Amino acid sequence: MAVNLPLPIPEKLTAVRGVELGHAEAGIRKVNRKDVLVLKLASTATVAGVFTKNRFCAAPVQLCKAHLGSLRADAPIRALVINTGNANAGTGESGLANAQATCDALADLLDCAPTQILPFSTGVILEPLPVDRLVAGLPQAIANLQTDNWYNAAQSIMTTDTQPKAASRQVVIGGQTITLTGISKGAGMIKPNMATMLGFLAMDAKVAQPVLEQMTRDVADRSFNCITIDGDTSTNDSFIVMATGAAALEVNSTTSAEYAALYEAVLGLSQELAQMIVRDGEGATKFMTVTIEEGKDVEECRKIAYSIAHSPLVKTAFFASDPNLGRILAAIGYAGIDDLDVGKIDLYLDDVLVAKSGGRNPDYQEADGQRVMKQSEITIRVKLGRGKADATIWTCDLSHEYVSINADYRS
Repeated sequence: MAVNLPLPIPEKLTAVRGVELGHAEAGIRKVNRKDVLVLKLASTATVAGVFTKNRFCAAPVQLCKAHLGSLRADAPIRALVINTGNANAGTGESGLANAQATCDALADLLDCAPTQILPFSTGVILEPLPVDRLVAGLPQAIANLQTDNWYNAAQSIMTTDTQPKAASRQVVIGGQTITLTGISKGAGMIKPNMATMLGFLAMDAKVAQPVLEQMTRDVADRSFNCITIDGDTSTNDSFIVMATGAAALEVNSTTSAEYAALYEAVLGLSQELAQMIVRDGEGATKFMTVTIEEGKDVEECRKIAYSIAHSPLVKTAFFASDPNLGRILAAIGYAGIDDLDVGKIDLYLDDVLVAKSGGRNPDYQEADGQRVMKQSEITIRVKLGRGKADATIWTCDLSHEYVSINADYRS
């Protein structure tokens, strides 16, 4: 059961001009489920992405990076194809051949070059991709291409997710109404850089390629790279931003007011989609915000935040609502900040001051800590007393159900 995450309402997912979406049931891993998705883009679209830093990155990730790295103005990205149920990772040369075959097949159907296709896969690692089934499902996906198919698209990329993740928003920039809609997936094997997640965000603004690339990197760093569930970095993580160019607004510089406004809109939607992944974390019962303040720089703030968020002892304590909060201090201490003065550290749970100047707050009552920990949404706030930098990440607790889901994942 996701933590305070309502199901998306299909009618509230706004069509983005220049994007059509179609799905198929190809039987990649299970029958009678949506498991192939095609996004067809207008020829005016620009596309940018960021990907996993796992050295065992999946075959489709390798092809996506190659295709985006060799973009030509006269050969833009025309489509994305995503399959669930099989990650096509740890599959060697045959995996690359299967990813290429997927691009070749879709390119033939859409009358474009294979390099104009971006492939994505998610699911079980170290198993051959049933590429024949995937290719056989492509005509069905193309046959039901629609502009208002975002809800089905969100369903088509799920693995252990308990529900689809999708959201839309509209903003007025320079007198033009800009529509943004995105979907994401992920529930386990989630850690920054990036998580076992897929995220796709489309907007109808016209954005120059280098500008979109910068925006995508910066947005990812403040959204999808700020979530963690279990500390495992996957092989397939991808976040893609598409600007279709169907609206009149043009953004050609990162220093313009239009860029700043569009950036904030893309960031807000990306953070919403990223937090949906944490709220739907495998077995999650608590949504936790970890904020580190008064650090020397953002890097050390993030190191400490991740140290807290990755600790199984911290996460299980929150699952049990057990205010064994010395575990948080221990996680701060082993985060790797060698010159950290623990005598300056204050620790809060929401508004409750737990530790002051590196020791237990004399006024702290365990009942207050337990009251906060019983909530479904909790903020852990640490003040380092070292500077003015801060960082925030989002995580969840670790429950019995997480173990059950991952013990039986392939069954």
